[in-house]
Parts: sequence; C-alpha cells; structure tokens
Amino acid sequence: MTTSDWKKTFQQLKANPVKMKKYIKHNSPKARTTGVATKKCDRCGRYGGHISKYGMNLCRCCFREIAVKIGFKKYS
Repeated sequence: MTTSDWKKTFQQLKANPVKMKKYIKHNSPKARTTGVATKKCDRCGRYGGHISKYGMNLCRCCFREIAVKIGFKKYS
C-alpha cells in the first residue's frame, strides 16, 4: 500500500469517527513483550547496549558518562 492510499483511507475514515476508532483499534501495532526494543535508555532513548541491572535502565554510553557521579569506580 502506497502513501497516497493511506492518506486516502484516513481521509475517508475522518468523516466517520466510529469507523476510525474501530480501524485504529484493529490496526494499531501490538505492545512488544520480547526483543531488543522492549528496553529503552531512560536518559537518551537508545535501544542497544542496555544495562538494566540495579534498575538503572541506561545504555552503555550514558552509563559511561555518569558512572562516577553514581558512585562506580574504574579499576583499570
């Protein structure tokens, strides 16, 4: 389906709010339960390299930036 088809569909559905609500209900993406995209960095929003230990929810880049402020030490 091309972009113009989607635009046409939404244009037709805007005229009837009940059908629009039903369309959105049945065609919205499901909430993810597994996979990389379920965990996101609280600081920058990045998905990859996620550290969730101790409830930090940070990516590795953000962790490296604020590790000393949090109280971690670098040993080597």
